[in-house]
Amino acid sequence: MKIRLLLIVSILFSTMSYAQTLNFGVVPQQSAKKLAELWSPVLQYISEYAGVTIQFTTAKNIPEFEKRLLAGEYDLAYMNPYHYVVFHQKPGYQAIAKQKDKKIRGILVVRKDSSIESIADLQNSQMAFPSPAAFAASILPRAQIAQENIEFTPKYVSSHDSVYINVARGFFPAGGGVMRTFNNTAPEIREQLKVLWQTNPYTSHAIAAHPRVSQVTQDKIVQAMLAMNNDPEAMALLKRLNFMGLEAASNEKWDDIRKLDITLLDHLLE
Repeated sequence: MKIRLLLIVSILFSTMSYAQTLNFGVVPQQSAKKLAELWSPVLQYISEYAGVTIQFTTAKNIPEFEKRLLAGEYDLAYMNPYHYVVFHQKPGYQAIAKQKDKKIRGILVVRKDSSIESIADLQNSQMAFPSPAAFAASILPRAQIAQENIEFTPKYVSSHDSVYINVARGFFPAGGGVMRTFNNTAPEIREQLKVLWQTNPYTSHAIAAHPRVSQVTQDKIVQAMLAMNNDPEAMALLKRLNFMGLEAASNEKWDDIRKLDITLLDHLLE
């Protein structure tokens, strides 16, 4: 009788633990299919460890992702550093974790057979970028190229993968991205490209929670993320994302981004 009672209690506890379902929005740097393949196993591990069901979701493009962040549609989200600085203010996303020991740099890629040898060779050209507010792949390279007095016209093609495809096919002489997505793009595309130039390094993407997610739940999720660092099978999942691990993080970690005083999305906070 006692064993049966304990079994019933265990089943009830398990059911209660998984009763909460949270969505996890991932910035659409790549196709939804590719992101789902990479992130879903990671989120499944965290779900099982934390006892909370976490479901992958994204958006069709970065501007739509920004609208959903502003509306607070995501319980949890993986967002670029500038997005975090903006959407921490409204609706109040709070950083809980980030990629371990990682700084983010923007890159410019060109075709391997291109005659372009430096960013000076891009004078008066058109360049592909994912979106206006893609931090490392768009904001940083555009700003630093402009500082070099290089005139160019940015063209926005919706995702990092689209940038790489457009440059590989010769539609643009160069395009912006980051090393993580460049390494994750299709080999047949990546093999046609080379990295021409990199920006200065900054704090990388944030994993942040909406204010409606309780502190207890946030703590469980962070504990699950940290546990991945000591589990070889979990680390294999993170390495598919080109992550070397996860670490806890708090709001002030992104003060280097705030010092850049970027105002591109300020209109969303009005």
